[in-house]
Parts: sequence; C-alpha cells; structure tokens
Amino acid sequence: MNNKINYQKKLDQLLESIEGTPKLLLHSCCGPCSSYILEYLTEYFEIFLLYYNPNIYPEKEYWRRLEEQKDVIEKIEKTNPIHMIEGEFEPKDFYDSVKGLEDSGEGSERCFSCYRFRLEEAAKKGKEKGCDYFTTTLSISPYKNASKLNEIGQVMEEKYNIKYLYSDFKKKGGYQRSLELSRDYDLYRQDYCGCVFSKKERDERIEKR
Repeated sequence: MNNKINYQKKLDQLLESIEGTPKLLLHSCCGPCSSYILEYLTEYFEIFLLYYNPNIYPEKEYWRRLEEQKDVIEKIEKTNPIHMIEGEFEPKDFYDSVKGLEDSGEGSERCFSCYRFRLEEAAKKGKEKGCDYFTTTLSISPYKNASKLNEIGQVMEEKYNIKYLYSDFKKKGGYQRSLELSRDYDLYRQDYCGCVFSKKERDERIEKR
C-alpha cells in the first residue's frame, strides 16, 4: 500500500457518502486515545467499542486503563449509541504473537505484529456483532505507523469480509483534541505504549536522563 495515501481524506470522503447509521466496531487501546475518536464518529455510526489489549503490562495497568475507558464512554456526548465490549485479557496470546521480536524496539516489526494481533480480533468481533465497518484508535498516536495500520486493516478486511474504516485520527488536530478532552475529563494518560517491552524502554530512557 502506498505510504503517501491520505487516509484522513479517504475517511472524509466516506463520511460524506454515508447514509443511515452503520455499525462500527472500534478497537480501543485506552480511554484518552478513544475520547476524540468517539466524539468525532458518534455522529455517523452506532459504535461497538472493543477494549482488547492483552499486551498491557503490568496487570494492574490493564485494569486501570479499562476503568478509564468506561469513564470516557460515560462522559462523552453521544449522537448515536456507544456499546462497550470487554475483550479477553490473556497476556500469553500477546507474547506468542511477538515471539522472537522481543528486543526489536519501539516502532519495529514487534509493534506491527501487535497491530495485526489486535486488528484481527477487531475484525472477527466486528463480523460477529454484525458491524458494517471496523477500525482502531491506534492511528491517533504520533508514535504509531498509520500506513502500516491501514495496510493491516485492508488485509483483515479481505480475510473476514468486513469493511475496514481507513483513518489517520491524529490528523485535523485529532491528537491535540484528545489531549484537551483528557484534561477536561481528568483522565489518566500513561507514558508508555503498554507492553512490558515499551515499559522497559521507557524506564531505560528515564535512567539515562
């Protein structure tokens, strides 16, 4: 897939053509990242938000982020319904998905494997729920590779026969808006991606400083 594709433009064009209220399965990594996206997309979709993140370490961090996610859904202004789906927390599944890539570093194939792992679950769950589209909040982060996310999304679209909602949610001030909403809602914003490897890399950077 061409890295120069403007995924925000693709999303804009789709939203302009939408009729009725289709169903969207939105995989969410955390409450703060989902805040702007829910605010943005609730006008167009009935949203089924899937919190599926077995990569998160330690376990107490997982549950803390889950509670923040629930809090965001309660607080966000809704045009259409938002339904919460709690995924399974089985860390072994994540470790199996990145086996051999543990020391690859942030932004490497290790992260891409994690993208695939969670996007595949999103596609399967979206198909199960009868959704018209699926996507993920991950592209709102300036540290995530939106081109790779959309490339994987297209693969899962074809594999599971459910449309992928192409997106780059950091565009149009999306990331900045998520920061504003986090302040407005007094949300906990973590300072590492979530997995034990990113936490270790974060701790090493702090120690060097």
